[in-house]
Amino acid sequence: MSALSLRLPESLHRRLSEVAEKEGVSINQLINSAVAEKVSALLTEEYLEARAKRGSRSRFLVALAKVPDVEPQPADRIAAPRARRPPLTRR
Repeated sequence: MSALSLRLPESLHRRLSEVAEKEGVSINQLINSAVAEKVSALLTEEYLEARAKRGSRSRFLVALAKVPDVEPQPADRIAAPRARRPPLTRR
C-alpha cells in the first residue's frame, strides 16, 4: 500500500470528518471508498463506450426479431402511471 499526501480545504476536511464519524469509519476508509467508487464509475463509462462502438443496428434488429411477440407475465408488467390530478386552487 502506498501513502498519499492530500491537501483539502478546511471546510471539506471538516465535512469529511463529520461524514466519516456518522458512517462509523475512518477518514482514510471513507476516502478509499469514495475514490474506488469514482474510478469504478469512470471505468464503467469507458467500458460501455467501447461496447457501444462494437455494436451495430442491423445486428440489434436481427436479435430483436427473435424475441416472441407475446404479452409479458403479470409480474413483469409495468404499472400504468396514475392520472395526475389538477393542483388545488385557493379561493
